[in-house]
Amino acid sequence: MTEARNDIAIAATGVNKIFNPGSDAEVVALKDVHLEVEAGEFISLIGPSGCGKSTLMRLIGDLLAPSSGQLIVNGMTPHEARQQRQYGMVFQAATLYEWRSVIKNVELPLEVMGYSKAERRALAQDKLRMVELADFAEHYPWQLSGGMQQRVSIARALVFDPSVLLMDEPFGALDEFTRERMNLELLKIWGQTGKTIIFVTHSISEAVFLSKRIVVMSPRPGRITEIVDNTLPYPRDFNTRSDPAYHELVAKVRDLLRDAVSMDTAQADEVE
Repeated sequence: MTEARNDIAIAATGVNKIFNPGSDAEVVALKDVHLEVEAGEFISLIGPSGCGKSTLMRLIGDLLAPSSGQLIVNGMTPHEARQQRQYGMVFQAATLYEWRSVIKNVELPLEVMGYSKAERRALAQDKLRMVELADFAEHYPWQLSGGMQQRVSIARALVFDPSVLLMDEPFGALDEFTRERMNLELLKIWGQTGKTIIFVTHSISEAVFLSKRIVVMSPRPGRITEIVDNTLPYPRDFNTRSDPAYHELVAKVRDLLRDAVSMDTAQADEVE
């Protein structure tokens, strides 16, 4: 295995993913993906529906295995990294247990890992303070708004202090105003924790607002067609979205996505 650099948290080299290989239902989801993510970096994966964004995130998180190529996470295989609790994961649905209180939901990973009751409570309270939900610790998920439920989900993902936070369209089901507020909350949490964040989104504006780099992917089979450096300074706030540089980046990413789709269509026409 190639020796990993200390400043690189995630390295994908020639990664391919094929579902149902050799059958009539074969699908090439990812093709020859190369990507390096620095420790503490916030990157977004963006591309058309079905391009393999979530598949790539699941490969990184050891929820799927690559068909070929190499993935390294903090100097380990994804499986080794998962065994060592390197990942926190947040999905579009908060997936909270309705019969457990907010703090009990946050404590759940620690309970599974064998932490004492006192340790679980202290760590969960700390993370609830971080997401500004300490006053709702004894509430139940059904008593919270969608944005609050996602904050509980983020607190649960961070409670055992993973080094990598994987987020698969976590705010996709929220209304626009709540989504923008959650973007601000997430940037604040990232600033406090310094986690490496891989963020999957369909929203160009969200990707530009949050990320240090935006990874643009092509239609299936998913390939990385461009990586856009984001020069907007941190900290970012509501005023960032009024900055001409922000709008220029949004337009640039939109054009790159359009070019990727157009190129894919042209190649398909050539094959036909």
